[in-house]
Amino acid sequence: MVFEKDELKKLLAEKDVKTQVDLQEMMRQMYKEVIESMLEGEMTSHLGYKKSKQGGSIDGNARNGKSKKSVHTNAGSVELAIPRDREAEFEPQIVKKHQKDITGIEDKVISLYGIGTSVRNIQDQIREIYGYELSPETVSSITDKVLEYLKEWKARPLDPLYPIIFLDGLRVKVRQNGAAGICTIYIALGYGLDGSKSCLGMYFGEAESAKFWMTVLNDLKGRGVKDVLIFATDNLTGMSQAISSAFPEAEIQKCIVRQIRNSLSFVSWKDRKEIAEQLKTIYTAPNEEAGMDALELFIASPHGVKYAYIGKSWKDNWAELSTFFKFSPALRRLMYTTNMIERFNAAMRKVIKTKQLFPTEDSVMKLLYLAQDRFMKKVSPVYNWGVVMAELMTFYESRVKPYL
Repeated sequence: MVFEKDELKKLLAEKDVKTQVDLQEMMRQMYKEVIESMLEGEMTSHLGYKKSKQGGSIDGNARNGKSKKSVHTNAGSVELAIPRDREAEFEPQIVKKHQKDITGIEDKVISLYGIGTSVRNIQDQIREIYGYELSPETVSSITDKVLEYLKEWKARPLDPLYPIIFLDGLRVKVRQNGAAGICTIYIALGYGLDGSKSCLGMYFGEAESAKFWMTVLNDLKGRGVKDVLIFATDNLTGMSQAISSAFPEAEIQKCIVRQIRNSLSFVSWKDRKEIAEQLKTIYTAPNEEAGMDALELFIASPHGVKYAYIGKSWKDNWAELSTFFKFSPALRRLMYTTNMIERFNAAMRKVIKTKQLFPTEDSVMKLLYLAQDRFMKKVSPVYNWGVVMAELMTFYESRVKPYL
């Protein structure tokens, strides 16, 4: 509330406010009067007639007294009279059912938790800002409300067609059955037909496996995804079979960046730079034929002979490493590198690293849900998406057109 100076002086005089305690009491009373007035307005809107108007109800519902409820406000604890209706259908919005705090503390706690702030630091910050002492159990209770949003988010319907979906896994340490273990968060990110980016889902599982990825793909289908033009994935054994089973028309582009990392993982430091430059000639070739020629040159080179496993790996996976060659450079960059999911994973790891060990699956998922929500609010659609979409229409018109 904002008062003119003269009005404020008059109000303070009328209320005989002389001390900090008097001011606090006046503020509590004002909170009570304003909120109760708003609640009455909500009830009037719900019933369709004012309190003083008799026989105004159309369906027979009517006011039915009030119930008492104590809530925390910025001025302290306030006891409110909450109006009730005869049919118990009234759902107040200004102070919702079961809501005990209207100071904004709950939102602040959830926000702090979402950036990986420890429970102790959350307690310290709330104490400094609001003067309230929150127990670890209270902090946990507040953040557990995120699980309701997470449940809705995981079940939300998806678009019937996605031009590109990225699949990846993120490892976290979680306590299960009394012992610490490594689990995997399965992640699906997608580009929509309008070039927008979204996290389609995050799934908690044990060690990354093609079998669990099949569960993820079936969940996407169950939530409305009918077709995917291209999947960009890591080189996980069995992944291609899982994708082909769930989405038989989809093309698969295995991640070039991951392929390079795997290729260099057992290369001595003195050879790495030169081999990386040789491999670059493969995926930057103008077309697939030139890319294969560059691969053959590498295989026949001294480094290719010394590290024969590299050439074998590229040849074994060539069909799904070379998918991008038929597209323009603009679309290639979206496919053969996983910049989108790398940035996403970096944001997730930033909050994960604040905790050495998660006590439960729920503690992991509510933190990552908040982190992904914050990340997705900051990302922008793909630049020059119209050009990309025009090219996709050239290759997949019959599959795209029904959904435009």
